[in-house]
Amino acid sequence: MIIAGTSKGVFKALDDGVEQVLVSRAVREIAQAVGRLFAGTGDGLYVSDDAGENWVLCGMQGKDVWQLRDNGEGVLYAGTAPTGLYRSDDRGNTWTEIETLSRLAKEKSWCIPLDPPLPASARALVVSGPQLWVGVEVGGIAISSDAGETWSIVLPGDNPDLHMIFAHPERRETLFASTGYGRLDGVAEMVEGNAGVFRSEDSGSTWTYAWRGITPRYSRPMCIDHRAPFGLTVASAPTAFSSHKQDQGAQAMLFRSEDGGESWRSLCDETHTPSPANFHGLAVDPDVPGGVLVGTDSGEVWRVSDSGQWQLCADGMPAVLSIATV
Repeated sequence: MIIAGTSKGVFKALDDGVEQVLVSRAVREIAQAVGRLFAGTGDGLYVSDDAGENWVLCGMQGKDVWQLRDNGEGVLYAGTAPTGLYRSDDRGNTWTEIETLSRLAKEKSWCIPLDPPLPASARALVVSGPQLWVGVEVGGIAISSDAGETWSIVLPGDNPDLHMIFAHPERRETLFASTGYGRLDGVAEMVEGNAGVFRSEDSGSTWTYAWRGITPRYSRPMCIDHRAPFGLTVASAPTAFSSHKQDQGAQAMLFRSEDGGESWRSLCDETHTPSPANFHGLAVDPDVPGGVLVGTDSGEVWRVSDSGQWQLCADGMPAVLSIATV
């Protein structure tokens, strides 16, 4: 069953339509961890123990929860806006803030450079034991090797506008990051090398540009398949504000790489080249080798095969921001 997190709550995709199972502000994350299903929302973090039928608020009330990850040892971490990082040692029942990150955000004056500025978001997490990588929009990647006691900051391509981070399933020192145009001193030039996908082969210490020749360059949703050949899928659009409501549509695209970003191919069919709807939700399809599930700002969920065939799974929802299957 497909579970969709939308701008107005959580929906289940049924054979005869969709059913709303949680009313909330923006659901940026639907994630399974430690045998439970979590929803990161604009109202805090919710948990379900019955495959998404019923939900209980379990922490971070009043925060926008962007992402949740398991460190592989049963410890959960969640990133929020304003920039914050929380830890749970009891399967998500209670949460404790790792205050070193929020203090760092205040010291660095991280923010999203709009008028007026918005609080920066800890929107991307990679965790492995005590090792943490936190992608902050707009701030860069905060890296800790001691579970958040101390931090160092890196900027892939000098770009602090981090959106998503994923580690290679077999080579954990290899990381991929998607970035946008935001800079603390204004908007970056929309030219090759400033925004897109970056790759690190040394656990985030140094980064190389992996988005050459690809347009549009503003990259945001990303996922990586844990099955060989470990396809990396990335959605991009002309700007942060590309939308199906614009006269020319969002002009979004979906790309796939099987060689760590050395080369890319489109997963879009004729109808979606480019797509009139923007892509916000993106997840690996566990039922189809090489497939992904794509959520649009027009309220649809599509199943996309490795060969670029598109099948509509659900529609009639608010903008789909996150997807999971149960």
